[in-house]
Amino acid sequence: MTASSVDVLGWSIADHLAARRRGVTAVSVVTAVLALLRDVDDPALLIGGPPFDVALEAARAVDLLPVAGLPLHGVPFLVKDNIDVCGAVTTCGCPGFSSDPAVSDAAVVGRLRAAGAIPVGKTNLDQFATGLVGTRSPYGTPRNPLDSSLVPGGSSSGSAVGVARGIVPFALGTDTAGSGRVPAAMCGVVGLKPTVGRFPSVGMVPAVRRIDCPTVFARNVGDARLVASVAAGFLSTDPYSRSAGEVLPCVRTLGVLSADSPVRATMHADVQRAYDSVVSLARSSGYATVEVEVEPFLEAGRLLYGGTFVAERTAAVGPFLDGASISEGVDPTVGSIIRGGNTLSAVEAYRGEYRLAELRALTLPTWDRVDSLLLPTTPGTASLAEVAAEPISVNAWMGTFTTFTNLLDLAAIAVPVGARPDGLPFGVQLIGPAWSDEALADVAATLLGEPVDSAALRVGEVALVVVGAHLSGMALNSQLISRGARLMRATSTGPSYQLFALAGTVPPKPGLRRVPSDGASIAVEVWALSPSAFASFVVEVPPPLAIGSLELADGTWVKGFVCEPGGFDNATDITHFGGWRAYIASRATMLAPGGSS
Repeated sequence: MTASSVDVLGWSIADHLAARRRGVTAVSVVTAVLALLRDVDDPALLIGGPPFDVALEAARAVDLLPVAGLPLHGVPFLVKDNIDVCGAVTTCGCPGFSSDPAVSDAAVVGRLRAAGAIPVGKTNLDQFATGLVGTRSPYGTPRNPLDSSLVPGGSSSGSAVGVARGIVPFALGTDTAGSGRVPAAMCGVVGLKPTVGRFPSVGMVPAVRRIDCPTVFARNVGDARLVASVAAGFLSTDPYSRSAGEVLPCVRTLGVLSADSPVRATMHADVQRAYDSVVSLARSSGYATVEVEVEPFLEAGRLLYGGTFVAERTAAVGPFLDGASISEGVDPTVGSIIRGGNTLSAVEAYRGEYRLAELRALTLPTWDRVDSLLLPTTPGTASLAEVAAEPISVNAWMGTFTTFTNLLDLAAIAVPVGARPDGLPFGVQLIGPAWSDEALADVAATLLGEPVDSAALRVGEVALVVVGAHLSGMALNSQLISRGARLMRATSTGPSYQLFALAGTVPPKPGLRRVPSDGASIAVEVWALSPSAFASFVVEVPPPLAIGSLELADGTWVKGFVCEPGGFDNATDITHFGGWRAYIASRATMLAPGGSS
């Protein structure tokens, strides 16, 4: 196909991969995307213009590789201009900041390239990633595609706008205080903010280095998750990279704002109504909701700009602001914020850390009651005129619900759910403990009506096969539910097993035995648990039952319930029922009035 015959506007990652399989080349697609970027009616979207020669060279290289081996084969993406892309200048929204092209990709860009993705431009941002409005750039303000009178949100303004306009299926941003979620809400796209350290940050100019993280913008949750799966992973050369910790298997209970929460007074009336509608949607989707006190979270967030943590921005880029070579082009608001850190002492910084520790302790009991917070992403929208009149206060207001997440080591995902009665942009965010990323994405997908792949085992989870009393709805299933276990799928064993009703067990339990012949496939369920939940569960397994390895129908081997040889004494062979649930149902039928004994 020729480039002129490829209309890529609005394509998802799945659309791009399907096109590859139909024989549409990466060169054709990238040529079309570069043309869209060249002709877009928004001169502030990119910094530096689309890189035609470099991007097409990368596309030609990708076309030589098989589609099956690359999860992002030929998929174009945009990169926020505080993240290095080899051969491109990184300006951070300041013309004098860097004059030499990066000699290597940022680690996260490198991982995406290795998966077949192709960077096609550097996007505009609030200068030095300092802002949540998207207007603090000498390169102009990217146009909000939903309402041109509104700010696009920041600091990752151009990345959010590029995805919202359908030019690329995903883009990279960053998030320290909400820079990956506020523009997502303002532009109507998904903004995935991972656990800090889940994505490597090497090659990214920091704002607050220890809590910065690259983020993903996409048009749907599935695309954001796919990109995250490629970008994630420990990197030994990154001092702030982390290996996955305790993983939250699933979300069942959401923390929500009470009807009389004081923070509601800061929210636009239409945002309150839209938010309450989403809470109702969550309940109808099967999630329990609990009203929570969010003030300790919000106070922690206010420390990021209103406390001593601003000194970390000064440590990161302050020396550059003081250099004569870049003094021209520095946004006055950004300059005043970053230079303000020079007035703070080490004593004040430690006091800020102490207060943050106190607030973190106050928030911890919340996670004993809920799995995730469901909050508005922003308390409302801001117009260009409002930000021009009050640049500091409006910016702080926009970050009401986002600034605390990284300070408190939380994961988050912002999604454009529902609509405000006045038609203006609106979104909510799911926020949870570190390493709850996948569980939060499940809820986000559910709220957007997207399919959820519950059958995939996630990083840090342990799979467990249950055969009898622990099956869904059976007598001991609560032992799994109480540990936060997640049902992955119902399936069956391989064809080499026998099932017995054990004698004298209360409640009744079966025993599974692998046999060389005369076996059958037995119905089972596969559940996912965190390592600590798995360990505590195994300790409670009573003899003659034990945890061993089982072969499933697809040929995989998974830990699950087996039975010690002595347990089969006086046991009844119930293999012909095909599973414990069918056996229990037959007993209920026999014991019912009129049933046979």
